[in-house]
Amino acid sequence: MKKVLPEGKYMQAGPPTSVVLVTCVDEEGKPNIITLGMFMYISHSPPQVCIGVAPKRYSHDLIVRQGEFAVNVPSAEIVEEMHRCGVTSGRDVDKFEETGLTPTAAQVIRSPLITECYGHLECRVVQGYTCGDHYLIVGEVVAASVDADAVDEKENQVLTKAKPVIQKNWSYHTVKKL
Repeated sequence: MKKVLPEGKYMQAGPPTSVVLVTCVDEEGKPNIITLGMFMYISHSPPQVCIGVAPKRYSHDLIVRQGEFAVNVPSAEIVEEMHRCGVTSGRDVDKFEETGLTPTAAQVIRSPLITECYGHLECRVVQGYTCGDHYLIVGEVVAASVDADAVDEKENQVLTKAKPVIQKNWSYHTVKKL
């Protein structure tokens, strides 16, 4: 028997989402991190991804104004730091300092990468759309890097080695091979 969900619970019928740490910078180059559960690949050619950010979030304005962001893919080993970046505002604290995460220079963009994350997508903003209470930001991937031990000899990600984080209702999990 199926249970009919009320409007406020519609998303409970959907799958869990991946969790990413998005980095961005202000005009002076001061970095920020935002934890997002709204991430999706949308194009292979050109390579594009999209993220959903609420306009009231500090990172929203930084990404829109600077026209760039980096998607950093955390593993289960840094779930506490990942969660902390999602419950504090960069308006109030330096999230790198507060969490002990390490900023690393990106290949192409000004926004730093997070050393402790296993995968990184450097993106330039190409489009944005208001979607209800969030703003969908489309980024073209201009550079990418991954920890060597997270991929096989063909450079394909090995999920059981990378240990990406998925979530539903702020309950975090990782994957195992079926």
